Amino acid sequence: MLSRVASNIFWMARYLERAENTARVINVNSHLLMDLPRTVKLGWEPIIDILSIREDFYKHYDVSDERSVVKYMVTDKNNPGSILNSLTWARENARTIREIIPRESWEQINALYLSAVQNCQSILGRRHRYESLNSVIHSNQTLTGMLAGTMTHDEGYAFLRLGRNLERADMTTRIIDVRSASLLPELDNEQSAFDNIQWMGVLKSMSAYQMYRREMRLRINRADVLKFLLLEFRFPRSLAHTLGEVKTLLQDLPRHDSTIVPIEKLQSQLLKAKPQSLKQDSLHKFIDDMQLGLIGITEQINETYF
Repeated sequence: MLSRVASNIFWMARYLERAENTARVINVNSHLLMDLPRTVKLGWEPIIDILSIREDFYKHYDVSDERSVVKYMVTDKNNPGSILNSLTWARENARTIREIIPRESWEQINALYLSAVQNCQSILGRRHRYESLNSVIHSNQTLTGMLAGTMTHDEGYAFLRLGRNLERADMTTRIIDVRSASLLPELDNEQSAFDNIQWMGVLKSMSAYQMYRREMRLRINRADVLKFLLLEFRFPRSLAHTLGEVKTLLQDLPRHDSTIVPIEKLQSQLLKAKPQSLKQDSLHKFIDDMQLGLIGITEQINETYF
């Protein structure tokens, strides 16, 4: 397989996953605003912190109010990670590999992009936001199933799943880091009853709420949520699962010796750290190490195959 083709498949999957995850985060934040009392200042600034784009955001906007943040995250061409930009790049990558992926998949990606362009303005207001963002999520889920059911499970499909799993791992660590640190920093004892709403929002950001309740069967709390989202091998959006998938996929590709090393190192760090018991400062440093490890894995894949 040509390195250009492998790279385009890899990044097409990453951009599609990024658009879906961004839609999930905005949807959940909109719901949290309605669930929490007015005395709790939730705000929208944590949303831009999830993508580490605070500095760039304030170059274009004066305040991080709802309309500005949603516009920046959904339609703004100045934000390379906005939903519209992510879908634009996903479509462009898909266009260059139309002969590699099933025709139905290309048509689905094209339809997803055109639908997002048509609906992006309605997302800025609350009335149609939920339906429009859900459309992005469901369309991408449909595409994931379509590719699994119709694309030959060869090297190309392996690079597609590599991109998807690395993007999931990246977003999982970002959401945990920002949400655990700054979502509700001002909670006092009286407001601590809303703590479980905070962690429920973290779970829902990754569609993990029902699977968490099925597994834990206890009241939602920080330690169990961290354990589930970071260490539960059987949950497809946990860090442990995505790293395991990336390692398995690479083992089936040629010249994988150097690419496996940083993954095994990161897996070892993850299992030894017991992140569910870490205090906030230690958790932040631990997540930083995980992020650097994920960057290292991507660089190694890029150097070896692209």
